Parts: sequence; C-alpha cells; structure tokens
Amino acid sequence: MIYALRHLTAYRYARPVRFARCSLRLRPRDGEGQSVLESRVAITPAPRTRVRRDDYFGIETVSITIDAPHTEFRVEALSRIRVERPPLPPAESGRPWERVRDEAVARRDLGPEATAHFLFPSARVPLVPAITDYARASFAPGRSASGAAFDLMRRIRADFRFDSEATTVATPVSEAFALRAGVCQDFAHVMIAGLRGLGLPAAYVSGYLRTAPPPGRPRLRGADASHAWVAVWCGEGWIGLDPTNGVGVRDDHIVVARGRDYGDVSPIDGIVTASGPQRLRVEVDVVPEDEETRAAAALFA
Repeated sequence: MIYALRHLTAYRYARPVRFARCSLRLRPRDGEGQSVLESRVAITPAPRTRVRRDDYFGIETVSITIDAPHTEFRVEALSRIRVERPPLPPAESGRPWERVRDEAVARRDLGPEATAHFLFPSARVPLVPAITDYARASFAPGRSASGAAFDLMRRIRADFRFDSEATTVATPVSEAFALRAGVCQDFAHVMIAGLRGLGLPAAYVSGYLRTAPPPGRPRLRGADASHAWVAVWCGEGWIGLDPTNGVGVRDDHIVVARGRDYGDVSPIDGIVTASGPQRLRVEVDVVPEDEETRAAAALFA
C-alpha cells in the first residue's frame, strides 16, 4: 500500500511573535515494514536557521529558529510512503511472559531499540500500582507475552471510553486511568505503564491511521488525525498493538516516531516570545493512492 500524507499545523497569534524556536518530528520512519518514497516540509515564515539531525532513537528532528515578527506560523509536511508489513504472529504464540521479562533485564544492548530504554518509568509514564494491578489480570503464570499483551490491549479497548474532552495533552496517566477515558495518547500511556509495571519493555509510537469516509460520502480534506499506539517487546522482536482500536498494527498504521512516551515524539514543540492568546488548527490527510490516485497526486502538485 502506498499512502500520500499531508499534516498541516497552523498557529495564529493575537500579537506578533518576535522569536520562535521549534523542533519538528514529522518525517515517517524508514523500516518496520515502511519505506519513505519522498518527504518534504514547508515552513512559513521562512526560518533563519534550520538544522536536521537524528535523535538517539533515530527520529528525524528538524530544529528551526524564526526571528522575524509574525502573526501566523504554518508547517505543512508532505510524504509518500510504502507500507508492507508481514502478518502478525498468532496472539498466543511465543515465549512465556516471565521469561521475556527476565531476558529483557539481562540484555546488554544499549542501542536505540534496546529494551533497557523502555523498561523503566519515564517523564509521562510513571509506574502506577493501580495500573500495574489492572494489567496483571491479563498475565496469568506461563502465558505468552504476546498473548497477554493482546489481551491487555483488548481490555483497555473495552473498558475505556474515547473522549476528546476528558483529557488534555498534559493529563497525567494516573488521572486518565482513573477516568477510564481519554484519547489515543492516554490509551497508549496506560498500556505502557501497565506493561512496564510488570517488567516488560513497551514503547510509545506516534504516526497515522488510515481511515475511510462513510459509505457514499466523499473524503473530506483535513479530516484525518495523527494517532498513537504501543510497541511491546515479546522476546523475538517488537509487536505493534493499538489499544484505542483493539487491533494489532498492520498496513493501516504508519509509523513516524517511537520513544519512551509522548514527550519523545511530539510532532512540534518549542518556545515563542510573545503575549496574548493563540489559535491552533491541525489538518491531516492519509490518502491511499490506489483509492484516490488523483487526490493523492494533488498533494504534491
């Protein structure tokens, strides 16, 4: 499957911003069944400096500074990407979770995907005893790590309510868990906290999810959204699990970045020097080329 992606972020400020420094993480990831065919980012106003680097986890990060007064800041990321992932293994296959837990601790690798980075509490995902206890119900003695993780994912999907008004980007994971409500960021953080509480490596994955318009309705420009899910190490590699939708990750999911929690992978963060309110507008399009070839090509016109 080849997708055309468009991710527009636009800020409008009540008073001119005289200086801004931002980090952008918007290029999809190569690997994990993906290959980026083309990608570019347009920034308005034009930044004075623009430095590209890969961070420790391999996330392409573009750091910019803008020192010209402006009342609007726009970032439009366009990409074409091929996604071809193999089928997921049977849910109950693989090693017992206790063995996976012990192997994860014993591994000596400290590379970007080493289990050590995803075993311990992080800034946005502390260990919460109540969440650990909730997760433990899926992990019967001797059950496979993948089977238990799939079960936990499905329980979160069943027990939690998707509600964009219940939380904000800064809501602590303990509060989202108590509410049993939130958005994909909250669902992913809760699942990660539960897995880490049991000693299993779990990472936060940001990206996009292919959605389809209602039958007989046209695809609306900008109506898609960014998404988040979990990668869990099951002893023989990482498996992507989406607790918001209760499904394993296949070709409908497009990975942009993977880190310890949302703080490692946020699409845009930074500081501005200004006063007064601001308004944010975000538009996302995930268009399969075999579904709407002309619409996909138009993104790069």
